[in-house]
This record gives sequence, C-alpha cells and structure tokens, in this order.
Amino acid sequence: MPNDILKKTKTKQKKQFAEKKVRPNSFAATKKIYMNIIWGINEIDIRKIKEFVSRFDNPFVQNRISKNVQRQNIVIDKDSVIKNLFMCLLTTQQRSGPNSKVGTFLRQSPFPLTNENISNHHDIEIFVRETLLKNELNRYINRIPSFFTTNFQILQESNWQLIETLRTELKENATKATERRIADYLDDKFLGFGPKQSRNFLQGLGLTKFEIPIDSRITNWFNKFGFPVTLSSIPLQDKEYYHFVSDGIQQLCNQAEIYPCALDAAIFSSFDSEEWTEENAIY
Repeated sequence: MPNDILKKTKTKQKKQFAEKKVRPNSFAATKKIYMNIIWGINEIDIRKIKEFVSRFDNPFVQNRISKNVQRQNIVIDKDSVIKNLFMCLLTTQQRSGPNSKVGTFLRQSPFPLTNENISNHHDIEIFVRETLLKNELNRYINRIPSFFTTNFQILQESNWQLIETLRTELKENATKATERRIADYLDDKFLGFGPKQSRNFLQGLGLTKFEIPIDSRITNWFNKFGFPVTLSSIPLQDKEYYHFVSDGIQQLCNQAEIYPCALDAAIFSSFDSEEWTEENAIY
C-alpha cells in the first residue's frame, strides 16, 4: 500500500476509532485552566504514594521495576514489536487482568502471531482475525485485524526502522523528553493508537520509566487521591492535555522518589481481585 494511501487511511480510521472522537475546540476552556496551575505537592501526598506502592509490592510491580527501571531482559525485535502492537490493540476497552482472555492469549508460548507466521500468509487480516477468534477474542474482531495489518505494512515499508530507533534512543539512559517524543511519534504513526496506547507499547517493551499509559484505572485512582483536576478519558485524547497530566504525575513521583512506571504497575494491579504471579505478570 503506497505511503500516501496509508496516511489517508490512518487519518480516516483514527477518526473512527473510539479514542479519537474529539471535537477540535472541546478542550479550549480546560487548557485555559491547566496552563495556570502550579503543582503543589505536600508531605501527605508523598507519604500516600510511598505507602501505596509499598502495599502493592507484588510480582507485577517487581517485574515492572526489573524491566523498565533496571533494564533487565529487554528484547527489541520484530516479534516483540508485533506482540506489543497486539497487546495495545487488545487491551483497549476490554478486561486485561492476569487471568483474562487477553492475558491468557498474550502469555502463550510460542506466541501464535510471530513475524514468520504472519509473513507466510497472503491475507494477513484474515489470518489475524481467525487467530483471535480461535482464542475467543471477539471484541472489535474486524477493527483490530484491520488496524494491525496496516501497522504491519507500515513497519515493513520502513524496513522496520522503528526497531533501530527504539534500541538507540530508549534502551539505554532515555530522558523524559525522549520518551515523550517517541510516544507522540507512535501515536501519530499507528492506527488504533492514541496517547495511552503509544505509552503502553513502549512500557510493555520495558523502554519507559516516566511516560505511562493513563487509562481508566489511573484516572479513577488519581481522582480518589485528590488530583488537582478531575481526570476523565475524553480530555486525555488531546495530546497537550495528556502532557499536562503526565507532568503532574511525574512531578509527584519525583518528589516521592518513585518512578511513574512503578506507580502505574501498583495502581494497575490494585484493581484486580485475582493474584498477580511471576508467571502471569506480562504487561
């Protein structure tokens, strides 16, 4: 598929995707507010964050720290990129706990949707759809295979340049600015991606410490915590507003001497009644 067609397709389909249904001027009033906010972080806030992360020091959180902070067992190749693309598309608006259908699928070894398996099929979209159906992953069963197929073609046409970018810019000593720049690039590049999915992708690969996917679990937790603005999913579809919220979370974590990726893991796992173990800690 020519690049100009891919670009037009991406623009059209992203507008149709649930996380992209935003009116151009819907954040004007909000932006006027958040541009004037000065983050005020006190000792009570810091203590609450530290105590919370300590309370949920489970295998899921430990795995996140080992991978994203200590940079252990990071693999960046075609198969890991593909698996994380699926993880981002599949975990959007459906259950992704330790024993969910999505979690069980992503833990399969060998994973059924490898670069070799996909490349051996003439009609990638049909192959992906059939594989998802076999694993009882029926939600968005037309949308996800379509999005993935286009994203896979983008990677192929660029000769998988993304892999080299991730290895050189994020695998070692990445800065907050670099993490955000590449996350925003992925948001613009891939179908079915918004600010949340692009950060979920990088975090899943173990490449980010500061930029986190702000999903419903995160917004619900921070609203109860007492975040200075009420968080909801629709405003977070706006890139500038997402940056603003991320800045607040990063400043809070910096004061508490905890990486945002660790807080994210603690919050995420706190919503699951099922136990996270070393075997099912996959995200």
